[in-house]
Parts: sequence; structure tokens; C-alpha cells
Amino acid sequence: MIRLFLLLLSLFIVSGLYANSEILERAEKHMQSGSQSDMFRAYNDYKSLYLHSVVENDSDLKTKCLNGIVVSGNQLHIDVTKYEAELKILSKNNYNKSETKATKTTKRLQDIHVETLAKLKSTSWRDETLLLEFDNSISSEQINYFTLHDSRKGKYRYVFDIKTSMLTSSQNINKNNISKIKIAQYNPNTLRLVIENNSPIQVSKNIENNTLEIAFGVEGATEFAEKKVEEKTTSQKVTQSKSNKNKTVVIDPGHGGTDPGAIGYKGYREKNVVFSISKELEKILKSRGYTVLMTRKDDTFIKLSKRTEYANDKKADIFVSVHANAVPAANAANVQGIECYFLSPSRSERAKKAAAQENSADMSDMNMYGKDSYLNLLNHHNILASNKLAIDLQRGMLGSLNQKYRDVKDGGVREGPFWVLVGAQMPSVLVEVGFISHPKEAERLANNTYTSMLARGLADGIERYFTNN
Repeated sequence: MIRLFLLLLSLFIVSGLYANSEILERAEKHMQSGSQSDMFRAYNDYKSLYLHSVVENDSDLKTKCLNGIVVSGNQLHIDVTKYEAELKILSKNNYNKSETKATKTTKRLQDIHVETLAKLKSTSWRDETLLLEFDNSISSEQINYFTLHDSRKGKYRYVFDIKTSMLTSSQNINKNNISKIKIAQYNPNTLRLVIENNSPIQVSKNIENNTLEIAFGVEGATEFAEKKVEEKTTSQKVTQSKSNKNKTVVIDPGHGGTDPGAIGYKGYREKNVVFSISKELEKILKSRGYTVLMTRKDDTFIKLSKRTEYANDKKADIFVSVHANAVPAANAANVQGIECYFLSPSRSERAKKAAAQENSADMSDMNMYGKDSYLNLLNHHNILASNKLAIDLQRGMLGSLNQKYRDVKDGGVREGPFWVLVGAQMPSVLVEVGFISHPKEAERLANNTYTSMLARGLADGIERYFTNN
């Protein structure tokens, strides 16, 4: 039996080396593309490979992945501070080692030399066109354009990030019929222009030597743009509704019955909080055309192994287990945040503690070494897909909650040995929606507005995952 295990493990390592090389090459190509969609694909690939580097203790691969995560994450405006910190530590430890060719290539993408960047000289108007004049020529590769829509506040934002030298001060630019135009330094190498309005507008860009021209729609164009947006949205909803009917999502509200889960601030019980969120998520996904199944429909205890068994029997496309975290009362006021976990024999003490809490109601007699080996072999084919799903769910929750709650703590995406995910034959993620032991976060988890936005964020993350995969 041990010999068979070692043989399987060696085959997995060898095949993994080839897979890692292919994914790394694909990620680097996506980085060179420069488009936002390809940059996000690169970010996902680097995050997936980073997991491998940790499991395989490959410091060279980890350095490449961390570089890629930091560069692509900054381009996408994702918080990657923890990866930057880890990269600094890793770089310091490897100070006397020569940099690999791949690392240099990635750093070249990150370190666009400041001395060659153009500096903004002036802003002016030519009819309906805003002119940004620089002291040197600029190219389309230096400009990242994206749009944002805050449906709650009814705000439309059109954002241009331009790689330039430092701007001395921010500027507000006035324009009739436009709510707000502001240009400011986003970071040392990036100038950000934000156009904000209460209704959609037509915006287009053109580059003429040293000048970036941003044209606004002519009279009547706003009305046409609104109509076009509505038609596009309706078409997308119809298409999504048809395709979503082929997708089955199993939602697993954690704990239940005799197992209350964590008991937190003011006696809030985890089993009740997560059931409420799960029901709201079920309602939203069904309205979007998905087939949605719940592992428990009331306050009933179900063995952990039976939950993924149910998902397998129903041939689910994904499995999402919803939980709330907790720490002892002595430290309750200091620990908060939402997190997403995917199955892995984690080395993180934080992940192990969280897993031990969620696993406590239904654990086998297998020792930790046996569990780690079993988890690794049983579910490894789904680890990469589960990692991508976890990223999308985390991004979805933060994106939704940050529209109203600006101080939501991002606990990140982590790997952990959660027994409830064992045996799932589809991508599976355990979501920790917050710390029920934290006074402020617990009150929010008992608030219908907050939990509805959280559920909507989870639904958005699920849709993003299916769209990209």
C-alpha cells in the first residue's frame, strides 16, 4: 500500500512539473497582452501556481508566482500587500542568488522605468474632447481603461489609468452636463483620470503623439448610450438564463441541528446565520436561471461526508459550503474578516485552526498525517479549479459589500484541510462569511441588508467563475 502511494505521488510530481511549466508560460503570455481580461487570467494562473510552489516547496517557482501576482494584482487594483510582503522576505533570503530569466522578465513588466515616462503638461478642451498633453509621446500600452457602475448610488465611472511620471497636484476639471471629472496620482507611476456621471455617457479615446484625446458623445449621444446599455443587459440576461439552466449549484449551510457551530457575540449561532445567507443565495441564483440544491433545508444535522456525497449524486457543477468563523472571547475584538478556503493539506496554522473548528463535529480516527495524504490524493485534480472559484467568490463578496461598507476586512483566499470538502467530485469551496465572535461583524451578520449584499456578492462570484471557466 505504501509502495503504491509513493508511486502515485511520484507520478503526480512529474506530471505536475510539465503542467506548471505550461501554466507559467500561458500566464506570461497573458501578462504581455496587457488587456484587462488577460491580466485577470494571468492573475488566476499565478495564484494557482503559487499553491503548487507551496505544496512542492519550490522557492524558484514561488518567486515567479509572487512577482506575477503582484504585477497583475496591481494592474487589476486587487489588494496584494500580503504577497508583496512575502516577496520581499523571499527576495531577502535569496539575496545572494542570481535572478532567473523569468524573474527578470516579470520585473521588467512591473518596473516601467520612471525616467522614460511622460509627464502631464496641461489639460484643455477642444469642443467636446478633453485633451491631456504630455511632455513626451505616449502609447496605448501605457493606458488601462475600465468602467464601474454603482447601481445603489446610480453612479457611472469611466476610469483611465495612465503610466506617467509624478503629478504635482490633483485637478478637478469642469464640464457642462458631466457630474465630475478628476485627475490625480494613483500611485508613483500611475495617473488616474475618473469621469463620473449620474447616467451613462459615450466615451472614446485617441492618441496623437504627445496628446491623449478623450471624446465625449455629441448631443443626444447619452440617450442612445442608455438605450444601448439596456438592450445589451437584456440580451445578456436572456443568454445567461439559458446557459445557467445547465448549471447545478449545491449550497451547504454549515452545521445544523445538534451542532450549533460557533456561538459568538450576543449568543449568535453560526448555524442560524449561515442558513439565512444560504437561503438568500439560493433565491438569487434561482432567479438567474441556475438549478440550486441545499444540503439541508431546515435546522437538521447532516454528517460532513454526506454533504459532498449529496452533491456528487446530483452531479453538481460546484459545491459551496457556507460557514462563520470565531475566536476565543479574549481576542474576539481583534479578529475579523471574510475568507474563502479550498481543500488542501495546508501548512498555515490559521487554516488548521479554522478547519479544526469546522471539522470538530464529525471527524474520523485518521491521524493528521493520514488525513493530509488522503486529502492530497483524493481531491488534487480539483484544487486548481477550486482555487479559481474561491478567488471569484472572495472578489464577489468584497465587490458587493464595499459599495456600502468601506471597512470590510479581506481575509484572503486560503487553502485548508476542511473535511466537509473531502470527496467532492467538482470544484468546492468553504466560505467563512465573517467572525461571529467579533462585535461589529457579528451585528452585521445579523443584519438583513448586509447579508443580502453578501449573498449577492457570492452569486456574482459564481457567475464570474462559470463565465471564465
